[in-house]
Amino acid sequence: MNRYSAYFQQARRLIGYALLPACLLLLGGCEQADEASYQPQYADRPLQAEFKANYILGVLPVHNPVRLFEVYGPLVDLLNTLVEDAHFTLEASRNYEEFEKKLYAGHFDLALPNPYQTINALKHGYRVFGKMADDENFYGIILVRKDSTIRAIADLKDKAISFPAATALAATMLPQQFLHDHGLPITAYQSRYVGSQESSIINVYLGNTAAGATWSPPWRAFEKDHPEQAAQLTVRWRTQSLPNNSLIAHDDFPQAILKQVADRLFNLQNSKQGKEILARIPLSHFEAATEKTYIPVRKFIAHFDKTVRHLQE
Repeated sequence: MNRYSAYFQQARRLIGYALLPACLLLLGGCEQADEASYQPQYADRPLQAEFKANYILGVLPVHNPVRLFEVYGPLVDLLNTLVEDAHFTLEASRNYEEFEKKLYAGHFDLALPNPYQTINALKHGYRVFGKMADDENFYGIILVRKDSTIRAIADLKDKAISFPAATALAATMLPQQFLHDHGLPITAYQSRYVGSQESSIINVYLGNTAAGATWSPPWRAFEKDHPEQAAQLTVRWRTQSLPNNSLIAHDDFPQAILKQVADRLFNLQNSKQGKEILARIPLSHFEAATEKTYIPVRKFIAHFDKTVRHLQE
């Protein structure tokens, strides 16, 4: 099985037949070396030397599967080059629900979940060994159209607001807490969970919702990729910040290999290739972390459960 047919099969399984024409167009440009045309080596069975153990890396679905491979594929390729006696396979998930199902079942050997998923994963055989830096960027934003009449939070009463998923911490839980703290309980508006960050933004642009929540990296990516549409939107509010997404390993992941992985990840910013990989995410660097790093998240979740979530029960 060559690299193109392997990717074709995986794209068909993850995205569905409706998007196959787009996948074929992507594959047709694989011979070009520019960043936009990057395509991963991905198959139902990993393309690896038989003597190497294969480990699955799961990344939370902040992007659709094709975009996720474009962003994180080069990182996995680099780990496969630099880490001895191990092969890593990047696995995408269709949505948050599917990602969490696999995460809590212990399917991933390594994972990059959001902080809320991190706290839950600790109860399912995982441990924190690192995280994404740039905590100052881990905040939620609420978008409206520039021609909207929404000026004050009270204007959102009885209106529809789009969110990526109920368990998206920065893009859903932080904005819902923000609205609650400013006098708009979750029962006072319609929460529409639309499946992805991009979809939450697009719903606002199309006027399907009066406002939409996301967080800073997807919004910056949307501004870059769709400047004309982004120009019609504005950030009306932003929330507090929390510790960024974590790097976790399953408890039975070999410590010697984990040490190599951590060393490579925490030093990406020290090489040209590493800087290019980080720029795709975008991120300044990865850094070491432990369970204690996420104490502020535990406190936030406890407060969220008491003030917001209980109103939905």
